[in-house]
Amino acid sequence: MNGSGPSRLVDPLEDPLPGVGTYEDFNTIDWVREKSKDRDRHREITNKSRQSTVALLHSISDAFSGWLLMLLVGLMSGALAGGIDISAHWMTDVKGGLCLRGFWFNHEHCCWLSNETTFQERDRCPQWQSWAELITGKSEGPFAYIVNYLMYIFWALMFSFLAVILVRAFAPYACGSGIPEIKTILSGFIIRGYLGKWTLIIKTITLVLAVSSGLSLGKEGPLVHVACCCANILCHLFTKYRKNEAKRREVLSAAAAVGVSVAFGAPIGGVLFSLEEVSYYFPLKTLWRSFFAALVAAFTLRSINPFGNSRLVLFYVEFHTPWHLVELAPFILLGIFGGLWGALFIKANIAWCRLRKTTCLGHYPVIEVLVVAALTALLSYPNSYTRMSGSELISELFNDCSLLDSSQLCGYKQVNNSLADRPLALALVFKMMITVITFGMKVPSGLFIPSMAVGAIAGRLLGVGMEQLAYYNHDAVIFKGWCSQGADCITPGLYAMVGAAACLGGVTRMTVSLVVIMFELTGGLEYIVPLMAATMTSKWVADAFGREGIYEAHIRLNGYPFLEPKEEFEHSSLAVDVMRPRRMDPTLAVLTQEGMTVGEVESTHFSGFPVVVSSESQRLVGFVLRRDLLISIDNARKRQDGIVSASQVVFTEHTPPLPPDAPPPLRLRCIMDLSPFTVTDHTPMDITVDIFRKLGLRQCLVTHNGRLLGIITKKDILKHMAQMANRDPDSILFN
Repeated sequence: MNGSGPSRLVDPLEDPLPGVGTYEDFNTIDWVREKSKDRDRHREITNKSRQSTVALLHSISDAFSGWLLMLLVGLMSGALAGGIDISAHWMTDVKGGLCLRGFWFNHEHCCWLSNETTFQERDRCPQWQSWAELITGKSEGPFAYIVNYLMYIFWALMFSFLAVILVRAFAPYACGSGIPEIKTILSGFIIRGYLGKWTLIIKTITLVLAVSSGLSLGKEGPLVHVACCCANILCHLFTKYRKNEAKRREVLSAAAAVGVSVAFGAPIGGVLFSLEEVSYYFPLKTLWRSFFAALVAAFTLRSINPFGNSRLVLFYVEFHTPWHLVELAPFILLGIFGGLWGALFIKANIAWCRLRKTTCLGHYPVIEVLVVAALTALLSYPNSYTRMSGSELISELFNDCSLLDSSQLCGYKQVNNSLADRPLALALVFKMMITVITFGMKVPSGLFIPSMAVGAIAGRLLGVGMEQLAYYNHDAVIFKGWCSQGADCITPGLYAMVGAAACLGGVTRMTVSLVVIMFELTGGLEYIVPLMAATMTSKWVADAFGREGIYEAHIRLNGYPFLEPKEEFEHSSLAVDVMRPRRMDPTLAVLTQEGMTVGEVESTHFSGFPVVVSSESQRLVGFVLRRDLLISIDNARKRQDGIVSASQVVFTEHTPPLPPDAPPPLRLRCIMDLSPFTVTDHTPMDITVDIFRKLGLRQCLVTHNGRLLGIITKKDILKHMAQMANRDPDSILFN
C-alpha cells in the first residue's frame, strides 16, 4: 500500500479523523482493512516498546487486555446466567403456590427447610401452599383444582404479557433466539443496537418472564445473545476492541462459547459450538480465549450454584446398566425420528414465520403471544408432564428409576398396563405442535430445551417399549445371553438422552459440539457411541430433506447477507455473469484520480467507488468509500481554508498544475484503498465466492486486461445464488 494503509487519513491533516474507517448501520465490514489496521497498530506498539519502559509496559498491558476482557465476560455472563436460573425457577413455582416461610423461596427450597417432609412425598410440606389452599383453605376436590387451574393460567398470561410489552416498548431486538443474528454479525454485518445495553437489560428480564410463563421455549439460545451483549459492552473499555470491528468479532466468538457454557454447564461443548455452528472467523488465539472465558463463566456459575445440587451439569444422570450392541438399532431408529422431526419442524416453523411476516398476524405481536400463552397454559395444566418446566421434564425423563427414585415414570411395572404412558404420548404430540408456533414470537425464545424435550419423550417411550419387550421376552434371540429373567437390562433414561440429542441435532444440524454438550450436560461419558450414532443418523436424514438448519433458515427468511461457509457453490457461472453493470445497465459510476470537483463527488449516491486514471482509459487506481469521502470533505471544509464545491479532488501522489485563480485542491489519496481485490471477467464464480468467504470481502472489482469492467458485492453473490436456487433474489433485504 506504499506505506499508507486504510487507517491513514486526509493528506493535509496528519491526525486521524473521527468517523473515517467506520461503518453505517446494516453494512458489512471490510475484514481486510480491519486486519490491516490492527497489524499497523501492533507494529507501532512493538516498535515503541523498544524505546522506553513506559512504552514497554503499554505493550504488555495491550497484550494482556484480551485475557482481561475474557475474564470480565466470563464473570459477567456467569453471574447473569445464575440470576436468570434462580429467578426462572422461583417464578415457575409461583404459578403453583407460595412458601409461607418466605415468599422468595421456591418449592424445592421451601420443603428442604421443613422437618415434616417425607422421602415419598418430598414435594408436599405444610410450609408450601397451593393457591387453592391460600384462597379457599382446601387442597383437594374439584373446586381447589379449578382455582389452581385458573391461577396457573393467570400467572402464565401475566408473565408473557410483561415479557412481550417490555420487548416491544424498550428493546425490539431482544426477541427470538438471537443466534441467527449473531451468526450474521460474526460474518461481518453490522446491526447497531443488537448487542447494546438496553437489549441486554430487557433480554435478561424478559427471558426470565418468558421461561416462567410456561411457553414452549428455552433459555439456552438467548443466553448466547446475553453473553454476546456483555462482550460487546465490555469491549468499549478497551481501545483495541472498541475501534476495530474485526477484533471485536473475535471477542464475540468467544462470548458465544461462554453463552453455551453457562446455559448447559458445558464449557468444552460451548467452545466447540462456537467453532462449529456460530463463528465465521475463528483463529487459534480465539480458541484459547474462548476456552478460558468458558472456564471462568462455568466457575462463576458453579459458585452461585443455581440448581442447588452442587453440580455444574443441568441433568446429572447415573445409569447403572451398560448399553448392549443390540441396542444400537433402536438408537439409530431414534436418530431417524430426530432427523424427520428436525426437517418437519424447520419447514413448518419457517412457513408459520413467513405467514406472520406477510399477513396481519405480524401486526399484533402482543395478542399473538397472549393467545399462544393462554393455549399453552390451558392444554398443559391437566397433564403433569407438560405442566412442569422443560428442564424439569427432561430431568425426569433422563431418570434411571433406581430404588431411591419416587418418579411417576417409574411405577408402570407394578401397574402392568400402558395407561402410564398415555399422558407421555399426549405430551409428545402437544410439544411437537406448540413449539412450531412458539419459536419466533416477539419474546426471547430458545429452541434447545423444547427440541430436547420432544426427543426425550420419544426416546423414553421407545425405551419403555424395549424394557417391556425384554421383561416379557427375555428368552428371545436378541436378548439371550445378556438379559436374564427379572434383570433390568434396558435403561429407558438412556433412550431419552439419545432421543434428545437426535432431535436437537435434526433441528440445528450440530454434530461434534452436540455430542460433547450432551455428555457434559448429563455426565454420561460412557454413552458417547450411542449419542454419536443417533446424532450422525439424525443429520443424514434431515439433510436428505434440506441442507439448512433452523438458524440458517431464519437467516434466509430475514434476508440477512450471510454467505454460508458450509454451502457449496455448484454452478458454472463466471464473474462477468454476476457483476454489475449488466449489458443493458448504465455504465459503472467511477471517480477519476484528478479532474473531479468536490461538488461532483458529493452528488454521488453509491456506497463506494473505484478510482480510475481517466474515464477513457478505465485503468484502475484504487477504491474509496463514500462515507470516508463525505467525512473527509466535511472535515476539510472546517479546517482548511478555501475548500469550496469547485475545489478539485485529487487522488494522485503529486498535485497536478492548476490555474492561478483556482481554489486549493483537496488531496484524498490517503483514504483510498490502493490494493483493492480484483478478479478477471473469466474467473469462475465458485472461486470468487470462496474469496469472499475466506477473506470476508465487501466487494471485488472485475477487470479485463487491466481495464475496469464492473463490481461484484456480497449482495450480488447472494442474489445470484438465490436466483440459481429458484428463489426470489429480492429476498436479500440488506446492503
